[in-house]
Amino acid sequence: MKRERSWVLLPHLFWFAGFATIAVSWLSAAPTIILAAEQETPKDIIAAQFRRQGYACDNPQSAERDRERSKPDEAVWVLHCKEASYRVRLIPDMAARVAVLSH
Repeated sequence: MKRERSWVLLPHLFWFAGFATIAVSWLSAAPTIILAAEQETPKDIIAAQFRRQGYACDNPQSAERDRERSKPDEAVWVLHCKEASYRVRLIPDMAARVAVLSH
């Protein structure tokens, strides 16, 4: 009888071991994921959007919010790249509007 009982518990033991392994690996990766998210700055986020639209900004220097030109649903940023400076208007669900300020 004892032998049958051990076979019944074996699948539960494997399930628990698998769950524990996944939980430990997830918890050990969580600080890395959080740290990566914290390191993203506005200049990096805006430069990434800028590059997705085909513009060159390999080394973003800074990004400043232009509060006077911004609207509730349209944030305007001045992006300073190594090559030039740009005014970037971010509009939800649309491509950003870009104006070259200096070369």
